[in-house]
Amino acid sequence: MPIRPNQGSLATAQTEQNIAYIRQMLAELRGVAEGEKADMLCYLIEMAYLEAGDVLAGQRPLKVANPENSW
Repeated sequence: MPIRPNQGSLATAQTEQNIAYIRQMLAELRGVAEGEKADMLCYLIEMAYLEAGDVLAGQRPLKVANPENSW
């Protein structure tokens, strides 16, 4: 995936690379969960995978929480 340092809510090229890496690892984890027939884990991992893809595509912000209420 090409690096787009100035894209929307992704502040840096490093952030984009990190999110892409997380997405890749989620794909691998989904395969493991699928092999174990862990349906709920498959679902949750798939949702996280889709979310990471949306962030990379600039369709969702990187952060959604109010900074005052962050944990």
